[in-house]
Formats: sequence, structure tokens, C-alpha cells
Amino acid sequence: MNFTRKSLIAVMAVGTLALSACGSNSSADSTGAEGEQMESATLMLNWYPYGEHAPFYYGVQEGIFEKHGIDLTIEAGQGSTKTVQAVGQGHVDFGWADTPAVLSNIDKGVKVKSMGVYLQTTPSAVQVFEDTGIETVEDLKGKTIAVSAGDAPTTTFPLFLEAAGLTEDDVKQQNLDPAGKMASTLSGQVDGLIGFAHDQGPTLAHQSGKSMNYLRYADQGINFYSNGLISSDDYLSDNPELATDMMAAVSESFEAAIENPEEAAKAMEGKDPQIPAQEVVLDQWNETVKLLNTEKTEGKNPGVNDPADWASTLKILSGAGLVDPAGDTAKYYDSQYQPE
Repeated sequence: MNFTRKSLIAVMAVGTLALSACGSNSSADSTGAEGEQMESATLMLNWYPYGEHAPFYYGVQEGIFEKHGIDLTIEAGQGSTKTVQAVGQGHVDFGWADTPAVLSNIDKGVKVKSMGVYLQTTPSAVQVFEDTGIETVEDLKGKTIAVSAGDAPTTTFPLFLEAAGLTEDDVKQQNLDPAGKMASTLSGQVDGLIGFAHDQGPTLAHQSGKSMNYLRYADQGINFYSNGLISSDDYLSDNPELATDMMAAVSESFEAAIENPEEAAKAMEGKDPQIPAQEVVLDQWNETVKLLNTEKTEGKNPGVNDPADWASTLKILSGAGLVDPAGDTAKYYDSQYQPE
């Protein structure tokens, strides 16, 4: 929490659309509503704010982070890889990032750790309009699907097809950036897209007025961890108590948002010009709730991870060439900050 990091955050705010959830972009200690001393912390999201992020804004609004002694500032992100690198370089204290990006960057030498994954069922899915008549993976034969080369859903797409009894040759892939995937799907230039069903799906439905079908990777047995909380090795070493408090506050905020979805969605209103329409935010959050557990963590607090799920994630991602086959869980994940 020194002046150097404060200066770096101020510089980054111009390029990353820094969002102050508490009306402050300082990383110095502050005072809470009851006069108690609070620790300031910054959190960079994986992308511009959308429904998945409602718990963070709701937790700030409802004083959950303050209760845990944290004055939280939320910053928009521009992709999980950039978030991981910003955390590793000490520009922000915590990050919210997709696990495949976290692990691959750790393999490349970025000194960060996963503190716990919250989206434990992958949102990766082939997303198509209901009126395309595509209802099963087998229906994808001969169809054209928009992909983004290098991202986790695209890289694991062959595993998904194989699990369903298809090959890559059965489906045409058109490589586009995220915006291009959406535009091409809306215009009918492609039959659908690969991406995160809890993010793009509600947006496509809202913009088109059509219902969506999701061919989910997890339904074919291809499940791996997605978005979760990370921090740098140095920050965790210097601030273990704050890291534990942060995990507890995030977990409690997720629980509160699950119980009050409409209020959680409203907490995002007006926080950033990139935030979707309220009905989309609510749909995105409701879709996110479906992803927060696996069979092994059902009934446990949000963010509690199971060792077997980590092992399965590493096996799938190494099989897809996304992570070091020799890597073990301890290289990527530190369990000591888990919420009770």
C-alpha cells in the first residue's frame, strides 16, 4: 500500500477505465462509516462490467466489504490475460480472471496465484439462436461457428466435439474477435458462436429478440474452472490477513447477490457506460448463479474449491495444450484463503 503503487494505479486508470466503487481511487488506508480503520484494495475485473460482476458492486453498496475492513475500488478489465499481468506487476491488488489464462500466465513466469475459483462450471458453450434448429452437438455438422483463436473455449472445442462423437472437420470455424463473433451471429453470417453463455447469450437474446440454445461443454463432460480471485505472490506474502478478509467478503457478497438478484443487478446501474441494460445484467447474473458449484462443492460457500475439481481442470487444460502437463495444483492455487 505504498506511494509507488498508488501512482501506478492513477496512471492505469486512464487506459483501463478505472471504476471506483467507493468514490475513491486511492490505495491508502481509509476510515469506515463507523470511524473504524479500513484497508484500501483494488480489484481489476476480467472485462468491462457485466452481470457476473454484480456481487462486487452489491457487496460494496451493502457494506459487506466495509464490514470486513476493506475499502474496495473496482476497475474494468480488458481481458483476463491483461488482468493477470496487471496483478503480477503489482498495478492492482486483486484480479478477477479466467482460470486457463491464470494458469498459462503462471507457466510463463507471472508471479500470481489463484485464491479460489467462483465459476466452477465452465460457461464455455456453443451459442445459437433457437430458430436455427440446432439443438444437439450432432446438429453442428456442416455448420459454421465463430471462434476466437487462442481463448479457452476455442482451444478446448476439439475436446468438446470429440466427447460428442464429432471431429473438427465436421464443423467449420470462422476466426473472429469477440465483437465480430457477436455481429456475425446477429447478422446470420455464421450459425452461432463459441464463448461464455452467461455473458454473450443474454446479450444476443436482448439484441435480437430471439431465444437462445446453449450446447454446454460441461454437459459433454468437458468441465474446467473459469473465473476466480487472484493476487500476486508478493502481495499475498505481505498481506495474508487482508487476502483472507477479501475472500470472505467476496464469498459473502456472492451469497447476498444470490439471495437478492434484482437488487444486485441494480447495484451496477450507472457505474460504467459499458454496463449492459438492466434486464441483460439480471439475466447474466441469473445464468452465472448456475455456474458457481460442481457436484463436489454443492451446498458450500461460493469460492470454496475441491481438490478433485482442480485436478480435473489441470487434466483437461493440459490435454488441450493450455497448461504445463507437469504442473501441479500447488503451482497455481493457494488454498489458505478459502472462505469457511
